[in-house]
Amino acid sequence: MLRYLTSGESHGKSLISILDGIPANIKLNIDEINYELEKRQGGYGRGGRMKIEKDKINILGGVRGKITLGGPISIEIKNKDYENWVQYMNPMEDIDFETKKVDKVRPGHADLVGCLKYDFDDARNILERSSARETASKVAIGAICKQVLKNFDIDFTSHVVQIGSVKDDNKYEFDYIKENVDKSQVRCINKEIEKEIIKEIDKVKSEGDTLGGVVEIRVKNLIPGLGSYTQFDKKIDGELAMHLMSVQAIKGVEIGIGFEVANNPGSVVMDEVYYDNESGIKRNTNHLGGIEGGMTTGEELVIRCAMKPIPTLYKPLKSININTLESYCASIERSDNCAVPACSVVCENVVAFVICKYFLDKIGGDNLNDLKSNYNSYIKRLGDRGWKR
Repeated sequence: MLRYLTSGESHGKSLISILDGIPANIKLNIDEINYELEKRQGGYGRGGRMKIEKDKINILGGVRGKITLGGPISIEIKNKDYENWVQYMNPMEDIDFETKKVDKVRPGHADLVGCLKYDFDDARNILERSSARETASKVAIGAICKQVLKNFDIDFTSHVVQIGSVKDDNKYEFDYIKENVDKSQVRCINKEIEKEIIKEIDKVKSEGDTLGGVVEIRVKNLIPGLGSYTQFDKKIDGELAMHLMSVQAIKGVEIGIGFEVANNPGSVVMDEVYYDNESGIKRNTNHLGGIEGGMTTGEELVIRCAMKPIPTLYKPLKSININTLESYCASIERSDNCAVPACSVVCENVVAFVICKYFLDKIGGDNLNDLKSNYNSYIKRLGDRGWKR
């Protein structure tokens, strides 16, 4: 079973991940993995830290000569800002606990509840781990999973469809998004809407406030049958929602037309099924976003995630001192005022992990040759039943 663990603090030495279950003989393109990490750090509205950190993956084990060995892959992403935080974050030496202490907890963060749960008097112990810095590990893991899936032409993209009140309601083909999204500093492929988004970000930044938004993730060339209807924890849409909701600041996930299913009758919502000799089993619509009964249908996967505004404000909200219970304005940490473009990159790679997990569960194989053999056998059987890729 494909699984991973992450470790590390935002201003600690490094982020460390262990990815277990990747088959042997997968050739890794390190440049492509680092490009995903670079995209996560980009986007209009990011803060000063992105100028300090230039994330690069450092594989410590499980790979030899860029070829996976079948064992756990250990991954390091160094925190370059650690050199400025050694006296506050060194894990093995006596440190200065007072200078960077955070006791004025921030609404919307894990600060308050984390201090109550773990019995801390310093929210620094909470925010260092709960920080969205951890998403760099998620991106590296997802980028490795993409390297597995590209052997089977499964492809991913994502883009921003809303920031603040500015929305892009247009519908786009997968290839158009893929070709154009990286050209936009807000990952919005409509140039006119991009200009409006930048104006909105600038306006809110000048007010000391922050913005959230909505991102869309698309997956192309999936096969039917990833996931299962037989148990609640085997349904791929449930797993996707869980992993995406675990991304910092995500407050909503929808698949296909999502909540719009409540506004339309079944005759409009369901994707009718057709067959012809040339294209095989097909659908003319994809309202359910490529999933039925907890399983992929083979149609394009379409997912949207809503990201809340970043809770760290430069005009801080009312809160309390966790130790004295007196009223204060919350502490200020260095922060972005909009990270929605980066969020699309993170969510895309989180989806890649889940798709890879279910792909490996369905197809099976300890190495790439076995995977290809099993995959081809499954595709042939589907073809005999009328489904064509």
